[in-house]
Amino acid sequence: MPRRLISTILVAIVAACLFAQPAAEATGGDDAVTQVRVAALKGPTAMGLVQLMDRSEDGAVNANAYTFSLVASPSEMTPRIVRGEVDIAALPANLAGVIYNNTDGAIQVLAVNTLGVLYIVEHGDDVHSLADLAGKTIYASGKGSTPEYLLDYILDEAGLSDSVKVEWKSEHAECVAALVNDGDGVALLPQPFVTTAMMQDDSIRVAIDLNDAWDEVSPDSSLITGVIVARREFVEDNRDAVDAFLADYALSTAFANEDTKAAAALVGKYGIVPEAVALKALPECNIVCITGDEMESDLSAYLEVLYNANPASVGGSLPGEDFYY
Repeated sequence: MPRRLISTILVAIVAACLFAQPAAEATGGDDAVTQVRVAALKGPTAMGLVQLMDRSEDGAVNANAYTFSLVASPSEMTPRIVRGEVDIAALPANLAGVIYNNTDGAIQVLAVNTLGVLYIVEHGDDVHSLADLAGKTIYASGKGSTPEYLLDYILDEAGLSDSVKVEWKSEHAECVAALVNDGDGVALLPQPFVTTAMMQDDSIRVAIDLNDAWDEVSPDSSLITGVIVARREFVEDNRDAVDAFLADYALSTAFANEDTKAAAALVGKYGIVPEAVALKALPECNIVCITGDEMESDLSAYLEVLYNANPASVGGSLPGEDFYY
């Protein structure tokens, strides 16, 4: 990792249905085990969990008995959290703000778990800096959601808004197809799709890491993709279990960054992405475990950028202090 190791979905379910299924806790003195239900989106936000998932198959870890589930889209994750079917979840950073605002603060963020995973890719070797994008067309997907807000912010801060054309596509594959047909164009793609595209066409290269571009235009904040959240009720009732999870998760993220081969095998085992893709993509997925004051500082600054672009992207208002664990 070059830096630290360490869409917009409005919730339509009323807060009264929150936490209908509280976590069970087995009691038994020193042998007490807290049942912790963890869910994650398939992709980079789930990759940091794989060692913990593997360790948990043999039983309780640090007095927590974990059960894990993976979902394919944020729209599947939101109702599960709102209904109290999971206790801890890995999800997009802006979605955490949306859920917080639409449930009267019923969740807290425990950690930032993924920094930026967006990259500018091209055919050839023309683009090496933001300035090189002038006169180019960027093919991208995600209009009306986080990729649009981030790209607009970076281009505006770099003074490129009037000299770069952005053409929005409905899917990442369409961006790659457009890139192939336009020798002067570039595409904005996320990992691990970047790796998949490069494996299919070795003439595609990464031109700009959007983390670097963000640092260039906004050096006092970080580009953030994913966070770990927990139901507030679960946190209040199980602080020791939450702290144990954070310790377990920190070890798991370190494993994902330090033993890529073994981590890729587990990523493939749990069906997050194929092992061959994970082996190449993991070092570029920027998996981290940032907690405490650093988490609050980085995440609040990032959410403020999104809020200024479109308040609805974070649920209509910036989360309060109680959003941060």
